[in-house]
Amino acid sequence: MKINGNEIRPGNVIEHKGGLWSAVKTQSVKPGKGGAFNQVELKNLIDGTKLNERFRSSETVERVRLEQKDHQFLFANDDMLTFMDLENYEQIELQSDWVGDQAVYLQDGMTVTINTHEDRPIGISLPEHVTLEITETEPTVKGQTAASSYKPAVLENGLRVMVPPFVGIGEKIVVTTEDSTYLKRAE
Repeated sequence: MKINGNEIRPGNVIEHKGGLWSAVKTQSVKPGKGGAFNQVELKNLIDGTKLNERFRSSETVERVRLEQKDHQFLFANDDMLTFMDLENYEQIELQSDWVGDQAVYLQDGMTVTINTHEDRPIGISLPEHVTLEITETEPTVKGQTAASSYKPAVLENGLRVMVPPFVGIGEKIVVTTEDSTYLKRAE
């Protein structure tokens, strides 16, 4: 599907210079002299390289539709992660390097969305929030309950986050997967 260069939005996947690129940031620029353009920061979905490109409204680019399928995370074996398609129960293996930093959030039985293009996996989307248990943190100091004071904590998956002073070892908390921040105590 062809779209004009000024219609590119963050999250769009386009075919550009022979590769698949995801728009990370876009900024519409209307200079005093000359035509308006869209300044777009692109990330290559295959090798992760970044590119800043300028698209005029008169230019057209090919917008790519990705196929999204829900998969269940089964297990990790060395540097391979195994997922099962929830529709046809076929298993696929992906390298943990390919999944990247998000692999730390994977839990047995977790449902994730794998984006594919022409039957080739090119991206993975985790749930927005995960529940994890705190394994290490400093004890609460009486009187240290200022709203903005946070203390470091280590979670069961080895991730380090900042938590409020009232949260202790053994408690389960909800963490945002996008930026590894504490959201709330788990119910």
